[in-house]
Amino acid sequence: MAARLERLTADRAADIVAVFCDAFHDYPVMRFIVGPSDDYDERLRHLISFFVLRRVQQGGPILGMIDDNRLLAAATTTLPSEPVMPPGAASLRDQTWRTLGDETRQRYETYAAATKPLAIEQPHHHLNMIGVRSSHKRHKLSRPLLEGVRTLAEDDPNSSGVSLTTETLPNLALYGHFGYEVHGHVRVAPELESWGMFLKLRG
Repeated sequence: MAARLERLTADRAADIVAVFCDAFHDYPVMRFIVGPSDDYDERLRHLISFFVLRRVQQGGPILGMIDDNRLLAAATTTLPSEPVMPPGAASLRDQTWRTLGDETRQRYETYAAATKPLAIEQPHHHLNMIGVRSSHKRHKLSRPLLEGVRTLAEDDPNSSGVSLTTETLPNLALYGHFGYEVHGHVRVAPELESWGMFLKLRG
């Protein structure tokens, strides 16, 4: 396999959603927000579509690993200075919560409020989501994505580094291998906890 790293454009949005729906199907925070449901897969697709399209509309860099035009892995990011949410993104948000319902929205807001103290104060890049198709988990595709996000931050003099949150203990060692350090931990709910990590590059 000769997958290559590429900066993705809006026309790849559906592919990004498909990768994340696969990669995050059983991820704790997705299970928590979506909640128990007979149509979990469809509701997860709505939620992840919202996350991806919001990043597309707000201009945050999106990186992907592509082999023979097939997207195998992706990472979405937020810039150190994010523009005001455009009307299209606000409409998408409102439509998402109308589709998923108030209970799902409240669980999302509970998670957002609980993890807010984990935010880094100085301007930096934030790694929103990084995921690899389950069929390619052992192909080490996270490495070039993480290195690509690091390069984005290194090339931006206004960025002090890269932050992320993770909801599984094994990921602490993974991100630690790439220079991230834990700077906070919260218990969101009895079944969900989150760690804030930061890769400091300057400042």
